[in-house]
Amino acid sequence: MSVTTELKEKVTQKGNKAIRLSEHIVEIVSDSGEGAQKCGQSFASISAKMGNGVWTVEIIPAEIQPPARTREGASGIRIRIGSEKVTNMGNEANLVVAFNEQVPYGRIDQSAYTEGTIMLIESKWAEEASDSIRESYAEALKDFNERGYEVIEVPMEKECLKLVKNPRKGKNMWVLGMLCEIYSRDIGRAEAQIKQIFRKKSDTIINSNIDLLHAGYKWAKENLDFEYEITPMELDEQLVVMNGNEAVGMGVIASGMEVCSMYPITPATSASHYLADVFESAGGVVHQAEDEIAAVGFAIGSSYSGKTAVTITSGPGIALKTEFLGLAAMAEVPLVIVDVQRGGPSTGLPTKVEQSDLLAILYGQTGDAPKIVMAMATIEECFHFVILARKIADSFRTPVYLLTDANLATGQQPFARPKIQRDWFAPPVDQSPWKEGVTPFNWDPETGLSKRPIPGQSGGIYTLTGLAHDTKGKVSYNPDNNQKTSELRSKKLATFKRTLKPPTINGEESGDLLIVSWGSTLGSIEEAVGLAQKEGLKVSSIHLRFLSPLEPGLKEIFSRFKKVMTIEINYSDKADADGITEDNRRYAQLAWILRARTLVDVDCYSNVMGQPLSPKKVLREIKQRINK
Repeated sequence: MSVTTELKEKVTQKGNKAIRLSEHIVEIVSDSGEGAQKCGQSFASISAKMGNGVWTVEIIPAEIQPPARTREGASGIRIRIGSEKVTNMGNEANLVVAFNEQVPYGRIDQSAYTEGTIMLIESKWAEEASDSIRESYAEALKDFNERGYEVIEVPMEKECLKLVKNPRKGKNMWVLGMLCEIYSRDIGRAEAQIKQIFRKKSDTIINSNIDLLHAGYKWAKENLDFEYEITPMELDEQLVVMNGNEAVGMGVIASGMEVCSMYPITPATSASHYLADVFESAGGVVHQAEDEIAAVGFAIGSSYSGKTAVTITSGPGIALKTEFLGLAAMAEVPLVIVDVQRGGPSTGLPTKVEQSDLLAILYGQTGDAPKIVMAMATIEECFHFVILARKIADSFRTPVYLLTDANLATGQQPFARPKIQRDWFAPPVDQSPWKEGVTPFNWDPETGLSKRPIPGQSGGIYTLTGLAHDTKGKVSYNPDNNQKTSELRSKKLATFKRTLKPPTINGEESGDLLIVSWGSTLGSIEEAVGLAQKEGLKVSSIHLRFLSPLEPGLKEIFSRFKKVMTIEINYSDKADADGITEDNRRYAQLAWILRARTLVDVDCYSNVMGQPLSPKKVLREIKQRINK
């Protein structure tokens, strides 16, 4: 029985015991600026602290302040909570809270709801002075009922006006209280959450929001005839809950890096907000530069001085940083670059998820600029991979790129509280005398590695240049020298690849279909593969974290499956589309790389709809490919 069917059949009368469910998906949608995301983030945090698995997806319009009451301007959040670990956004929502009747249509257009979805909708629009708004509201409710949604009108604003003069600034906390009652959330934890959110505000504001919380809770208890309980997980370890950008920021601190230089850009900006709040207390500095070029230049200068720095950006920022990133590769200055991917090209879909920067990261610099590229798959990895990237950058004297995306950046998930380890932190800057006679680029012929002199180190002064240079850092246009130095920089990747292991196969070692993926699609794909395996389909999956160099053993793994395909969130031509042939078809980005690297006929499924993949969509694709 599906969760939606379970909800529809088990709605209980007031006073009965709460219905226990294994999972549930709720969405809160509103006009921009009404606090739906803060409400959902709070609800998710409370649920995680009560022991539930949680995954959130923010619903963000492309415009900063789109027109009110429009389908395109829908803003909000999806929260999936479960009695086990939750790794993705799931399929259709089971319950929706809508602040007006127009914003749900933006989600309906994306197939976010289904027959039986419960819709709690603000009722104030039925009494608006405008005839057109009243008519629009009535038509929408009729349409929602015809679609099979369970519509319940809720007097949100009317109830809030009993406590505050401006319900637009408070309705979200009233809704939080309503949701806490519906889902049997601990009201004490909800109060603590509000105190945390408004900790920098006055007691008057904090108490006002707590009053709204209790009012929403009381109204739901007295007026709604259903209540649910999501059984908590059995835990033997402490958890933390945060979004991917916060995890990246925390990873920066834990890595021992002391400088983050960046320019604000969606969806990466909140990482700098988090660091700006806490970094100084850990001895760090957030430098907000005047533009993306200045940001990476400052980071490279900081790294040159002895301690590796980080710069955090998104696709358009990577484009602007390109020349300086080439300098870091040529001059062999360690640097960590976090790319929080979004829709493109150009400014594209700034608030939507996409995985379209892979080729740009790998091949965006002029000339040969080898680099190490990693991709996080979970919010927990957003923390740990930053620490690993700093270590690799230092050890290999090279830029290290970390690919995350909007899905991870804004999504919340609980994970095991990290236990601080001493070897995470960058060592003190080496100021011991530089060994006489050793050149600043004393490349090991077998590994391409060399020790880095530090400015201020006795005997460690050297020339830094973006021009072709010799072992002393002196400009050199000698043909043999350029060939040799290029080979040595490239050897770093071969050396690093020897430290990697083949990817773990999720499922049988051989079969009809192998799915290959990367980045934030992990949870949806593994959930779909698990469902397919239960149906007897011979499908397995692997998920790549290292994209340059690629993890070893891929060609041998591919040989054991009849079909191999990638599933990605970037553009590819459909094989059966009009005008598309084998000669002109464009493949998804990882598929393109794997085809070139392994010479295996790797197929692909991808889209650029700006939405995270749902397990249902992936499962449908698996069945189509196996049955072809």
